[in-house]
Amino acid sequence: MRDHCRFDWPARRAAARAGAVTVFTAAVAVLATGCGSAGSPPAAPTPRPPVQPARVSAAQMARLPAATTYGTTSAAPTDPAPFTPETGIVLHPETTRVVYARPGGPAVATLPVTELGSPTWVPVVQDQPGWDRVLLPARPNRSTGWIYLGGGGLQTAYSPYQVVVNLATRRLTVLDAGNRLGSWTVGDGAASTPTPTGRTFVLASLAPSHPTYSPLILPLGTHSNTLTTYGGGPGTVGLHGWPDPAVFGQAVSHGCVRVPAAALRALSRIPLGSPVMITS
Repeated sequence: MRDHCRFDWPARRAAARAGAVTVFTAAVAVLATGCGSAGSPPAAPTPRPPVQPARVSAAQMARLPAATTYGTTSAAPTDPAPFTPETGIVLHPETTRVVYARPGGPAVATLPVTELGSPTWVPVVQDQPGWDRVLLPARPNRSTGWIYLGGGGLQTAYSPYQVVVNLATRRLTVLDAGNRLGSWTVGDGAASTPTPTGRTFVLASLAPSHPTYSPLILPLGTHSNTLTTYGGGPGTVGLHGWPDPAVFGQAVSHGCVRVPAAALRALSRIPLGSPVMITS
């Protein structure tokens, strides 16, 4: 089972605050020894309270689109930095949460507790006091939204893992805290059904009871840009194995990334919500 406790995020924030206090104390000590200007240091500014979310009634919430791989969140803002590495911070809603266009702005979607039978974990790509901006798994690709952190009902964790897919070299690399665990030649989308680029994440983990081409399928939070449906699904792009090694190094799929068995074993240990970067 995936471990989302490799690094406690609240403890990380507390450590960051403690470091800031240490630096500030050292600065005051320098002033006291006569190496700075005379007088007391200026008082730290009072932190501004978090922006409060717009009120959303139960009836309004029921009319919002669900941010799932089957959903479309047309009013959600687009990822402003789709090729910037993600933070590794991931968020899980314990109850359905409202997603906003911006802190204090209008509601644009809801984020459910589960996705494709797996717990929902989405990556945080930006934050401000009281709010986290996350990637959404819905169409259109690169949809994002803001989650208000007040009121409880949220878990946060840190994943040190990153999956990098370079379409130019057809190479998939798995990193753990920046250390390379392995790199493999893979198959990607054909010219008519290319693999979409940009930052995304591991959305779910599916183990078919009667596998045909792969014992494990890892849907991502992105979709084919040319197929609106495939195999009865919504055209979700994923990482999975393939029985014929002749496909590796070739552009042959409908958008998914086909990986060898060793790569699939490494990917099977990666927590949900972990960042995936796909570059051309």
